[in-house]
Amino acid sequence: MPARCLVRGSMNVDEFFQVKEIARPGETISSENLVKRPGGKGANQAGAIARAGAIVDLVGAVGQDGLWVRDELKGTGVGVEGVSVVEENTGRALIQVNEVGENSIILYKGANYASVPLYTIHPDTTHAVFQNEIPLSSTLEYLSRASSLKISTVFNPSPMPTSEELKTFPWHQLTWLIVNSGEALALCKALDLEVQDVSASTSAVDTAKPLLSCLSSHLPTTNVVCTPRRRRPKLQGTTRDTTGAGDCFTGYMVAGLIRLEGKATTADYVTVLKRAVQAAGMCVEKRGALASIPLAEEVDARLNSAS
Repeated sequence: MPARCLVRGSMNVDEFFQVKEIARPGETISSENLVKRPGGKGANQAGAIARAGAIVDLVGAVGQDGLWVRDELKGTGVGVEGVSVVEENTGRALIQVNEVGENSIILYKGANYASVPLYTIHPDTTHAVFQNEIPLSSTLEYLSRASSLKISTVFNPSPMPTSEELKTFPWHQLTWLIVNSGEALALCKALDLEVQDVSASTSAVDTAKPLLSCLSSHLPTTNVVCTPRRRRPKLQGTTRDTTGAGDCFTGYMVAGLIRLEGKATTADYVTVLKRAVQAAGMCVEKRGALASIPLAEEVDARLNSAS
């Protein structure tokens, strides 16, 4: 049987407001458009894994108002048997997107914090993916179960847990940590780790190197991936919306790891990361989160045209 992935995470109704400039404190502005799309980091990453060509099961929750979110995910190839329908309203993300694609997001937890039945992990599961838009207690429960089953675990701590939660996190159960440079710096500070000052650095690589060194020395059993805020994939057109780009990167990276089946060289990992960066770059060319994640054949065609 082919390998598969479990995602325990959030599901949202994303409400996108197209604005000229993101609202400042005390300011009232008008939106040029309002669009509702499926989202949530768990849903986005599960959708990206499916579109990247891997088998994925999502464990999450929606209210009656979010049944269409579940159905759209199923349509992308995500297994939704683990999605519970609860009394609470579906989680919401209120997203302002300005003319250059930057965004500002307000989250409403909703059904993401509802109690859901414990899901039976499929025996062919090789990877489990977590974020931080559901109760941390549930994340830790599934992390512990996955670790005990020798399943590779992936954590994208966004939004960042508290300093106390980070200090007590069972890092020994974590196989892969995915953070951007801002999250990596916040994590180093939360763990009271000394890190070289990177505030004056203009290079994404120079910014990431000391952060990676700092985290890798403190987390010797965890592979750390630090994504720069400025990526250099081959784009067509301008950046329209950065929402979901990080989730797209994570999903494509995990799908690549699944295909490696644990037997890989450094060059293999570099190939996986290049494909994930290209997918994330293509994601920002379209509006939306889940809706903007490209299909595997589209990403491969772009990579081939760039080589």
